[in-house]
Amino acid sequence: MKTNKVLIYFGLLAIGLLLGWLLFGGSSNENTKHDHNEISEAEQMWTCSMHPQIMQPESGDCPICGMDLIPAETSSSGLNPNEFRLTENALALANIQTSVVGNSTTGDTTIKLSGKIAENENANVVQASYFSGRIERLNISSIGEEVRKGQLLATIYSPELFSAQQELITASSIKDTQPELYKAVRNKLKLWKISDSQINQIEASGQVQQNFPIYATVSGTVSEKLVEQGDYVKQGQALLKITNLNTVWALFDIYENQIGLLKKGQDILVTTNAYPNKEYKAKVDFIDPTMNASTRTVKLRVVLNNSDGKFKTGMFVEGDIENTNINDEQTLTIPTSAVLWTGKRSVVYLKTNPNEPVFEMQEVTLGKQLGNYYEVTKGLKDGDEIVTNGTFTVDASAQLQGKKSMMNKEGGKTTTGHEGHNMKTSPEQIDFNVNVEQSFQSVINAYLELKNALIQSDVALASKKSETFRKVLEEIPVKLREQTHSYWSMLHKTSKGINENVNLEHQRKQFQILSDNLITMVKSFDDLDNTLYVQFCPMADNNKGAYWLSKEEKILNPYFGDAMLTCGEVKQVIE
Repeated sequence: MKTNKVLIYFGLLAIGLLLGWLLFGGSSNENTKHDHNEISEAEQMWTCSMHPQIMQPESGDCPICGMDLIPAETSSSGLNPNEFRLTENALALANIQTSVVGNSTTGDTTIKLSGKIAENENANVVQASYFSGRIERLNISSIGEEVRKGQLLATIYSPELFSAQQELITASSIKDTQPELYKAVRNKLKLWKISDSQINQIEASGQVQQNFPIYATVSGTVSEKLVEQGDYVKQGQALLKITNLNTVWALFDIYENQIGLLKKGQDILVTTNAYPNKEYKAKVDFIDPTMNASTRTVKLRVVLNNSDGKFKTGMFVEGDIENTNINDEQTLTIPTSAVLWTGKRSVVYLKTNPNEPVFEMQEVTLGKQLGNYYEVTKGLKDGDEIVTNGTFTVDASAQLQGKKSMMNKEGGKTTTGHEGHNMKTSPEQIDFNVNVEQSFQSVINAYLELKNALIQSDVALASKKSETFRKVLEEIPVKLREQTHSYWSMLHKTSKGINENVNLEHQRKQFQILSDNLITMVKSFDDLDNTLYVQFCPMADNNKGAYWLSKEEKILNPYFGDAMLTCGEVKQVIE
């Protein structure tokens, strides 16, 4: 019986093995082949869209900025050497958008200008005193008062005018015998703007007036008060500045690359935040022939009717001018958000496969800027699809995969300033607009105050200084933020992380990211208000090392504070 049971068990086992081979044996090869084309969970690496140097074997948070890690593309099968692929997840997280390039003569050709309302200097009048004396009474109490022509402005006691009146009274008694002397005395008073009626009144009464009135010669608004009651004034000294505000100037700043697009007599549409639903049509009245050396801008002037008093001096205005210099030929234009600059190069990212997220860097030659668009003279053709939003993130992915990128035009992996450290260095400098550099001087100063708070290991103070840093960033005009190659947004987000967190260790980690980005910017600046020192501590960031900026050569470590205050060295001096 036992032998029969054993035989039955072996028979059942054999039948089970046979059925298993028949059901699953033929699919093993197919599965094996399929696995070669798919990334297994064990092989999948994860990276950060903002810090592509981070590579981890599993999902989670970026150890630098805390953002969610995204799947890193490890296979480029079937792609050209300079192409790279992004995952759909990465596209969604970075909000990457693309647009098809097209030839057009009807695109956004409007040139947008910003400026302020100012007084019409041609309508300004300086009310002066025509004789020396002491102001006995000043009838204008404050700036902004309305005055009418012929209105009494002030009364003045003048010793020389007192003597001249006595001469007139004496000369009037002998005018029949000495008419020339009489005439000379009257003319002397007229030179002091004393009217004939006033002279006749003095002569008829035979009495000397103690004080003489000053009357307004024009109507307008008092824009400047130059004297006070009781002051002694000299002949010809200015008393008041009176402005006729029935017309005002709108003064706009135009950049060097816009000068050739604008000319006197062009139509301009003026708008202001005070009256958002109204547009004012005018013409360009004047373009300043000299350039402001510090801002690299030229003033464009527009005269606006202000009889209703809506425009106030100092009010911000915007102007839209249609570009009339466009050729009849079609022009290839791309959004300004699509372009990255580095040195003399301008680059965009092509989507080389319309059905898949495959990209490749493309150098382009740009023409004139037309509003929010650039003319493209070389590098693109009609129908090309390019990245128009999230360009910087796509560039970071290109660097991660060792492809040609903004900072590495030959391709290959990016280098690091210190082994294991996260600050990337580049063989090329970024070409920042001079106005961007000037606007970031105050940002650098706010950064240095934040660094000093971390040196003191003061969480609350660091949070406060980080908030100040962010507010200084927010004062930079939007137009200039767009020219920082996404550095503005990275600095803004990182400073917010410092401000919202009460953990000193996390604040210092965020400060490290902030420092790396700001150092990269500052190294590319052509001009700085102060000499800066790039300092490095090899023991920070878990012995990976970390950099920071300082205005002093002496080492004061923001990553350790009093624990290791002097740990570090100067790596570079930026004059």
